[in-house]
Amino acid sequence: MSDIEHGQSIDRREAIKRVGVMLGGVAFVGGTNLLVACEKAGTPARDSAAATGTGPFTTQDVALLDEIAETILPQTKTPGAKAAKTGAFMALMVTDSYSPADQRIFRDGMRQLDQVTQQAHKVGFMAATPAQRLAVLTQLDREQKRDMDARDAAVRAKKGLPPVPIPAEAGVAGKEGDAYLSDQRQENAATGKTNPAPAITADSPTHYFRMMKELALLGYFTSEIGYTQAQRYEETPGRWEPCAPYTKGEPAWAPHA
Repeated sequence: MSDIEHGQSIDRREAIKRVGVMLGGVAFVGGTNLLVACEKAGTPARDSAAATGTGPFTTQDVALLDEIAETILPQTKTPGAKAAKTGAFMALMVTDSYSPADQRIFRDGMRQLDQVTQQAHKVGFMAATPAQRLAVLTQLDREQKRDMDARDAAVRAKKGLPPVPIPAEAGVAGKEGDAYLSDQRQENAATGKTNPAPAITADSPTHYFRMMKELALLGYFTSEIGYTQAQRYEETPGRWEPCAPYTKGEPAWAPHA
């Protein structure tokens, strides 16, 4: 049984760190805290969410989240995110565990994502082809990485620490060869044009697509499908095997909760 089911406090950094370890140390964003299912004694988080105008997710919302997650984690030789009902997991986590401010960012992000797809391909995300969806999410992923790098740099500057050199990525993090992301521009996800980027500070909110990607990974790789098919799961752990055969490309071993 999970910490949330037990009613114990678990912050967002810890929840994401768990799946990060499972995926081999993938770096995820922290910064904002998950709330326990009861934000205040006797007050369910979903009631508080409704009071702030964030509200529950509709069936259509969950379907959109399923397609977003499926684009990130498509079906291959194993079932994809939609088969694992990742959209419902994402909706539950946001409604029951995110702060009202982060809930608004996430929900506004769903609308923005649909608008970006409409601008780029003249159709909404649900009507877009798999290739069109992938193109939109790929560009949004570049945006959130750029935002995260800029936020990290702002945090270091606020603490008086020197910047960390980051290898430039052509077309993503400024001009090719720019080691410190000094080029404050961003590429418009809909048109591909370069626009002035908003200033990113240490207190800037998390990019909505980073939230979506985190929850898609967390939901999928902690689902039954993610645990037992995308990874290798052994029901009874504990025996010591100092050397186990491994062939490159084989699934990773699923951790035990």
